[in-house]
Amino acid sequence: MSFGVSHPFHGGFHSEPPRVILDDVMGAQKMLSGVSRVTAMEGSRFLTQLVGAPVHFKCENLQRTGSFKLRGAYVRIAGLRPEERAAGVVAASAGNHAQGVALASALLGVRSTVFMPAGAPLPKVAATREYGAEVRLQGQVVDETLAAAQEYAERTGAVFIHPFDHPDIVAGQGTVGLEILEQCPEVGTILVGVGGGGLAAGIALAVKAVRPDVRVVGVQAAGAAAYPRSLAAGRPVALESPVTMADGIKVGRPGDVPFRIVAEWVDEVRTVTEAELSSALLLCLERAKLVVEPAGASPVAALLSDPGAFAAHGPVVAVLSGGNVDPLLMQRVLRHGMAAAGRYLSLRLRLPDRPGVLASLLTTLSVADANVLDVSHVRIDPHLGLAEVEVELQLETKGPEHCAEVARALRHAGYTVLD
Repeated sequence: MSFGVSHPFHGGFHSEPPRVILDDVMGAQKMLSGVSRVTAMEGSRFLTQLVGAPVHFKCENLQRTGSFKLRGAYVRIAGLRPEERAAGVVAASAGNHAQGVALASALLGVRSTVFMPAGAPLPKVAATREYGAEVRLQGQVVDETLAAAQEYAERTGAVFIHPFDHPDIVAGQGTVGLEILEQCPEVGTILVGVGGGGLAAGIALAVKAVRPDVRVVGVQAAGAAAYPRSLAAGRPVALESPVTMADGIKVGRPGDVPFRIVAEWVDEVRTVTEAELSSALLLCLERAKLVVEPAGASPVAALLSDPGAFAAHGPVVAVLSGGNVDPLLMQRVLRHGMAAAGRYLSLRLRLPDRPGVLASLLTTLSVADANVLDVSHVRIDPHLGLAEVEVELQLETKGPEHCAEVARALRHAGYTVLD
C-alpha cells in the first residue's frame, strides 16, 4: 500500500483480497502522528491476581472520538485522490465508525455524510453531528443503513468508507499493535474484540511481524460469533441474525481483507456470553474506574471466564477498544452485571399480618447491611392464613457470600424464607 493513492478495493468478495504488510502499518503510524492519541497502558491488580500473570489495559476507550476507529478512518480518507476528496465520503455506522469518519473528514477538510440506524443512541448521533458530518437516519438495523449508504455512494460519487474491509483501515488499526509493543515490550498475549475483524487483523499482522511469539487472541460475543464458523469453513460465512448487547462487534460477516489476516495470524478466537460481558463492564467501572462499552470489555470478559488459560502466556494486554456506551444501555448492563455477579438477592417470606412486623424485618436487613430496593405484599392467596402476609423483597448485596449471610440472618431472627 502506498499512502496518498487510494485502492480500487471497496469491499465485497475478492478471491485475492489486497494484502497489508508491516510497512503499511508503520506508514499509517507516521500519518497519524499528532492526529490520534498514543493511548494509555494501565495495569489491573485485580486481574493480575486472578490470572496469575501481569494484566494491562490498552485504553482505546480514551482515544479521540472514544474508540480506535479514528485511526483507520483517517488513514483511509487521507489516502484518497484529490478528485475523490472533492466528491466527499459516506459511511454507515451505529456509532464508533460514524464518529471516526466524521472527525477524520473534518481534520482533512472533506465533506462527510454518515448514515445511522433510526434507533441509534442519541448521544452518538449528536457527537457525529458535532464532529461535522451530515447525519441521515435510515433503516432499523445496520444492514439496511449500510445499503442506504452504498446507494448514496453510487448515486452521488461519494467514496464509501467501509468500517473494516479495506487495507487502509486495517493498516490504521494496526497502529494499536505497534503502540502495545512500545509500551509493553515483554507482552506475551494480546486480547482484542472482534467484529468485522479490522482491529484484530491490524494488531495481529503488526505484532506478529515484529514478535511472532506473541499470542493474539480474538474475542467475539457468542450471539454474534461469525469468525469461528468462517475459520472452520475457510472463507467468510455470514450469520443470519447476530444478537448481542455489544453493538461494536455485532457484525454478521467477516470482511474479506481482515479475514485472511485473522486466519493467518490470530492464534485463537474465543466467545463470551452476555452475562460475562456485563460482568466485565462492571469490573472496568468499579475496579479500573474506566467507562468501557460492551464490545470494548469483551477481552476482559474472556479473562474473567477462563483466567487460567492465560497464566502461562503473560504479560497479557487487553485492548479496551471503545467507551461510547449509551447511558440507558449502561444502566441496563450494570444491572445485568450486578445480577451476574450475585449482587442482587430476591426473597419471599411469610409474616404475621400485624403492625410493626415489616419495620422489624427492615431493621434486621439493615443490621445485615443489605440495601432494600423494592418491597411488595401479597395478602390474597389461598395458601395464606387469615392473619398472614407474604412479602417479596429485592435486595442489593455485596456478592454471593453476603447473600448467604443475609438469608442466615433472617432465619436466625425467626423469619420463614420461602424462596
